[in-house]
Amino acid sequence: MVVRMRHNRSQTRQTRSHHALKERALGVCECGAMRVSHRACSQCGRYRGRVVVDHAAKASAKAAKRQKREAAQK
Repeated sequence: MVVRMRHNRSQTRQTRSHHALKERALGVCECGAMRVSHRACSQCGRYRGRVVVDHAAKASAKAAKRQKREAAQK
């Protein structure tokens, strides 16, 4: 297929000037770890003062699942 409305070089480069990646906005969590803005902390699981992701429960569930799998293999 033929390009009907071709952009010249300057128009193409002006468009591509906005395609650059921006670095993430980082903030400091209550626990002192750096975290991405508007996301729960990966270290403690808190967001806006509340525990949103319970890492302890996830770890215990993962360990229980691992033990169950090992018991089934034996």
